[in-house]
Amino acid sequence: MTVIVDYGLGNLASVLNMHRYLGIEACISSDKDVIEKADRLILPGVGNFKKGMENLEDSGLKEVLNELVLDKGLPVLGLCLGAQLMTRHSEEGDVDGLGWIGANTVAFDKTRLGGLKVPHMGWADVKLVDASALWQGMYDAPRFYHVHSYHFKLHDESMISATAVYGYEFTCAFHFKNIYGVQFHPEKSHKYGMKVLENFSKLT
Repeated sequence: MTVIVDYGLGNLASVLNMHRYLGIEACISSDKDVIEKADRLILPGVGNFKKGMENLEDSGLKEVLNELVLDKGLPVLGLCLGAQLMTRHSEEGDVDGLGWIGANTVAFDKTRLGGLKVPHMGWADVKLVDASALWQGMYDAPRFYHVHSYHFKLHDESMISATAVYGYEFTCAFHFKNIYGVQFHPEKSHKYGMKVLENFSKLT
């Protein structure tokens, strides 16, 4: 069972509907007992970093997730804000994150965007740079749907799993042990996103 963690932010229904379309057993829950019985977790998210961390802390979910992900090694996939929350710190709200990976969340450098507007919104070609389990059997010329004003800045480039370009090249996916994060929205990315979610559902 894949549990989509409900911490008060994110388009949870869209993520669940994509799982149902693919025939993958999944549910949405904020119940610690349900989350603790999961085979894998998805941390979705749309919104503000600071609010996301406040919700995780106020609900008590932060401690539960830390135990499952860091101590028990449960596979977890962060989507957009959900992936950003896995980093150590964000420039959005100047607040610390979960700290699961060696990375910070930084704003797009507008001086390097050549006049492009923020947020970055729409489809972008993605360059896969590792053999992550998420990319197994991926279609040619993968492209994914993005909506974001901030992106990851990895301290260790070996964790970079994919990149995209918006004015300049940025990391749009990372992988470290049992922890996966993508800046894009698989649930909005048609067959490419379906393949990512399908591949993640096979991890134990």
